[in-house]
Amino acid sequence: MFKNKVVLVTGGSRGIGCSIALKFGEQKASVCVNFNSNKDLAKEVVGEVIARGGKAIAIKADVSKENEVKEMVQRIEEEFGAVDILVNNAAITNDSLLLRMQEEQWTRVMDINLKGAYCCAKAVVRGMMKKKYGHIINISSVVAFTGNIGQSNYIASKSGLIGLTKAISLEFASRGIRANAIAPGFIETEMTDSLPENVKNEMKKKIALECFGVPDDIANVVLFLASRDADYITGQTIHVNGGLYLH
Repeated sequence: MFKNKVVLVTGGSRGIGCSIALKFGEQKASVCVNFNSNKDLAKEVVGEVIARGGKAIAIKADVSKENEVKEMVQRIEEEFGAVDILVNNAAITNDSLLLRMQEEQWTRVMDINLKGAYCCAKAVVRGMMKKKYGHIINISSVVAFTGNIGQSNYIASKSGLIGLTKAISLEFASRGIRANAIAPGFIETEMTDSLPENVKNEMKKKIALECFGVPDDIANVVLFLASRDADYITGQTIHVNGGLYLH
């Protein structure tokens, strides 16, 4: 389905991003695994993508820096051609109550989570326009809809992705480009692994399915949204949360 399609996954060295990269590898896509700090993990993901039948490269870039993103996209185009599918997955947290939050905590989270998506979308969209084809998939969060104490910066960034998705979908629909978002609930990653067991159990009580999701649950939806089966879907947010949030 995705043979010879060029995919850029930001934050692709671990967790949800890793699962997305591997799923596209299984579909024989050409995948760029973007990372910012852990080169060894990114190289492992590249090796696994290749082992599963895809092509892959790892590129270090801080997605909040437009010049680094431009250089990354140029390298992808030289290696594989123009990007067909962009998955804006890179994100960080730096939690604090609003009254205690420092300006740098707010700024860095917004820069990576929201500005990063803007930089990446801007860098790939010209190539997509030339092809009259493209998918931009932004990974938001359930907390963009439910709110959460101590995460005003993270929630603002993930809420902003919903608005960005809608704007991109309207601006580029006539050029064959679709933009959608996914709002994951609690997914088993390094972030949730570090939580105390009693906290995990309390969280699970709030989820209709009474369990956390796994990264593949998100990756499967990414593949659907990037496929021909989703040709008539744009500007939407798909909730993948096990019934934690019902709207």
